[in-house]
Amino acid sequence: MNTHFLKKTTLAISLAATLGLTGCQINQSTTTPAVSAAQVQQNFADYSTQFIERLWQENPEWSLWVGYGKYDHILTIPNAASREKSLASTQAELARLATFDVEQLNQNQKTDYYLIKNMLDKNIWQHTKFKSWQWDPSNYNVAGAFAKIINSRLEAEDSKLQKVLMRMENVPAYYQAAQANIDTPTLEFTQLAISQNQGAFSVFSDDLLARAQKSGLSDSDKALFVERFNTSKQAVQGYIDFLTELEKELVANNSARSFRIGEALYEEKFAFDIQSGYTAKQMYQKALDDKARVTQEMVQITTQLWPKYFADQAMPSDTNQAIAKLINHLAVKHVSADQFVPEIKRQIPVLEKFVREKDLITLDADKPLVVRETPDYMRGFAGASISAPGPYDSKENTYYNVTPLDGMGAEQAESYLKEYNHWILQILNIHEAIPGHYAQLVYANQSPSLIKSILGNGAMIEGWAVYTERMMLEEGYGNFEPEMWLMYYKWNLRVICNTILDYSIQVLNMSKEQGLDLLMNGAFQERAEAEGKWRRATLSQVQLTSYFSGYREIYDFRETQKQKLGNDFSLKAFHEAFLSFGSSPVKYIKPLMDK
Repeated sequence: MNTHFLKKTTLAISLAATLGLTGCQINQSTTTPAVSAAQVQQNFADYSTQFIERLWQENPEWSLWVGYGKYDHILTIPNAASREKSLASTQAELARLATFDVEQLNQNQKTDYYLIKNMLDKNIWQHTKFKSWQWDPSNYNVAGAFAKIINSRLEAEDSKLQKVLMRMENVPAYYQAAQANIDTPTLEFTQLAISQNQGAFSVFSDDLLARAQKSGLSDSDKALFVERFNTSKQAVQGYIDFLTELEKELVANNSARSFRIGEALYEEKFAFDIQSGYTAKQMYQKALDDKARVTQEMVQITTQLWPKYFADQAMPSDTNQAIAKLINHLAVKHVSADQFVPEIKRQIPVLEKFVREKDLITLDADKPLVVRETPDYMRGFAGASISAPGPYDSKENTYYNVTPLDGMGAEQAESYLKEYNHWILQILNIHEAIPGHYAQLVYANQSPSLIKSILGNGAMIEGWAVYTERMMLEEGYGNFEPEMWLMYYKWNLRVICNTILDYSIQVLNMSKEQGLDLLMNGAFQERAEAEGKWRRATLSQVQLTSYFSGYREIYDFRETQKQKLGNDFSLKAFHEAFLSFGSSPVKYIKPLMDK
């Protein structure tokens, strides 16, 4: 995502940092040969329903993001007690899952089984081995959940404010626990946490206080709202002050933890997050191979276009130099800084029209996409992202978050706009919006399996968005203009180099100088974009590989299906069938579509 990059997630596809499950028991027969497959499948269906309810009981923040609603008033305190409870209940859930003979489940249920098990195993690994709750202070920020409640279009005002009132009770304890958890953090995550928590004051604002005073809350609740509102703001400011002092110590003593996690942790995280048939090292090698192939495609287009733009100049023998010169010449065609957000708003209907005219996929007119300026509490991680509703509140708006350029100086803004030039801005909107993230996440909410929608696979989500970029151009978007294809390949190199960069930084100790060289000279990116990507790579691990991993698996699968079905292949049917299984790993969607 470039989503996004949505810390993605942001989809806000944001998930609870501390995952736990209750230890309540369920009535279920153990799976022995005497039990029929039909009975086992019914038992698993019952188990899945109960599992989801237990999941939300122990993860009210996560349930809020998917729109469940029942536990929105609860703010979990991320202390040692909650972690211990989470681990114990996760072990209990694994024991329940182990009572099923996976071979007796139907193909659809097998996928759910593997998704649940991956999530549970990952939770234990996160708590006991990865331990980002100790070294990533940006894990702790209450603003997003409060904003989601406040911004709901479908819930009554008084109901929203009552939930806010109840959640605010635990804000001071929440930040006290956060401070107690932090031990030798990275400098980069500390700085991100300061910036994003400062954005929380855009949520705890005078406007919110005024809304409460005008509401139908009782006089006593209004008074309590003011009290808790003030203590919440104090708690946020206290956390910012704590981190600011910590930042000074980390710099003065050079005592920060490295943001590099090393090969062993990286491979483990890749296996949990991507759920690919490849190891991280194998995917890194595939990316190196694709980089060479795409660069050759760019050489051919540059050779074709050179006489059009440089008729009086010989094309340099250094092909990378020639590509860079042509891209730099074309990139000056872009909107002005103040028109960046308005231009994105203008392009969305154009994309919708093309998709409908080409009959590429059905778009749901009842699921609105709203382009908005990125909220303050989400800034500092990605310039563009999608915040999508969950399966329980699927009628809510999907927000396309775009950070305006008014905070940039003229030189920085020009560099940024050259990166997101006339052609690439369109590709960005395909990726983030239509038919990329926005369309895929609408379909995910319609999946008959809640497990697949809830336990979304980042590589499939990001891979779909990257896949649609090429698919749209293949279907004629941009009228097969070679300039559009050149810029597409430049953009695709970004996806490929995301994988190379992330692996090289986290495993091979790539320096910033080497990273910027890869992005600027190897992928023809502007310095502002390269600097931003380096920063992002220091604030995440593995996620940057999800784009390329998912894209390659989806595109290769589609080509296999085209060969297999011949004249019976329908692109629209492929798209809608593929998306019907929720945000599942591609390796699980393949057998489901074959069935």
